[in-house]
Amino acid sequence: MTRIAIVAASEALRAALAAALRSDPAFEVVSVASSEAPEDVSPAADVVLVARSGGDSSAPARALRHDLANEVVPSNRERQILALLGEGLSNKQIAVRLGISTNTVKTHLELLFEKLGVSSRAEAVAAGVKRGLLLL
Repeated sequence: MTRIAIVAASEALRAALAAALRSDPAFEVVSVASSEAPEDVSPAADVVLVARSGGDSSAPARALRHDLANEVVPSNRERQILALLGEGLSNKQIAVRLGISTNTVKTHLELLFEKLGVSSRAEAVAAGVKRGLLLL
């Protein structure tokens, strides 16, 4: 089950999104917050859904868009390796599965760790889940 936090300026939009997500058993809504109070988002959320009305150009929404635009995104190969890390595979097993060398796996892991701001395999998997890059 994916835990979702909803952030939206409009109460009507927050309620509509929460109702739609609650109707699907694959999702659990863990918090609903206004875009003026994003600090109310639950740390238990796997995914944060940020929604805004077409005419909303509030400063918090602009700041959030700026943060998302500057976020470093892992490459497709790094995402593949992250998924295999989530399965608990070793570097050698990942290399065999992807048809690449173990040195290439190590290089991808170094880049992935840097992009996610982590220093271990477990932290990478946790960060991947938290950012919605990986579903376990």
